[in-house]
Amino acid sequence: MSYLDRIQACNNFDPTHYHALLIDERVYGQVEPAFARHLADWPDVFSVTSSQVRLNPALQDYAQRTAAVAPVFQQLYAAGVIDTWVAEAYPVTHSFGGHAELEIERAATSFMGIKTFGIHVNGLVRKADGIHVWVGTRSLDKPFWPGQLDQMVAGGQPVGLGLLENVIKEAQEEANIPEELAQQAQMVGTVSYRQQGWRGLDNSTIYIFDLWLPEDFVPENTDGEVIGFELMPLAEIARLTELTTGFKDNCNLVNIDLLLRLGVISKQHAEHAAILKSLYDVGN
Repeated sequence: MSYLDRIQACNNFDPTHYHALLIDERVYGQVEPAFARHLADWPDVFSVTSSQVRLNPALQDYAQRTAAVAPVFQQLYAAGVIDTWVAEAYPVTHSFGGHAELEIERAATSFMGIKTFGIHVNGLVRKADGIHVWVGTRSLDKPFWPGQLDQMVAGGQPVGLGLLENVIKEAQEEANIPEELAQQAQMVGTVSYRQQGWRGLDNSTIYIFDLWLPEDFVPENTDGEVIGFELMPLAEIARLTELTTGFKDNCNLVNIDLLLRLGVISKQHAEHAAILKSLYDVGN
């Protein structure tokens, strides 16, 4: 196992296995063929061929499109085809803050393979023996990645929230961090990935924030999504990331970015150049 293995696990997308999702002749997503066959049951909303899923061009604006697709996903959820329901709206867009064609339920985003966005917050503490990082353990009843390690705070980016607004909201919900402390978080970069799985394509960009915390601060989960938190030295973050699958897959990308920025993965590392290229060149 290696850092490169962790990056590759999040970048296994093979477009030859998917149908392109077209809206106004532009590709906005990638749909697995089995799910595309379900969409074909709504020919007034989607037309499905052997290689494409096309949103009905008669649906000409954001509101019309949103209203037309919503009952499709609701019925697919009721039928068990879509396995969860979050009740959060995500934009169908090419770039964060850019023009969006419509919005869809968060649980449908991977099935449609649309571009999504999220925030991850590194909870950092300077101690006498070096930098430490707060790590959460996901609840065992989480539908995805139960019991695995996670950043102190992380969440998807729904319609209507700015990045720092989302950080503040998630920090309160997930770690009981006061707003005046959470708003000190600094965005330090992004990582993107394309991971295919049984639910379809997770095509995401993570906005990474660093939040330096007082040594006496202890995060406390308030929404039941985390079993508990542990403060780990950077060397342990590096070991777990490189040699184990203890962290949720996309959290490894955020860890590797942190280890690069803090010099734990240095230029002397045999795979330094390959790690940089594979971590930051996705989608370029």
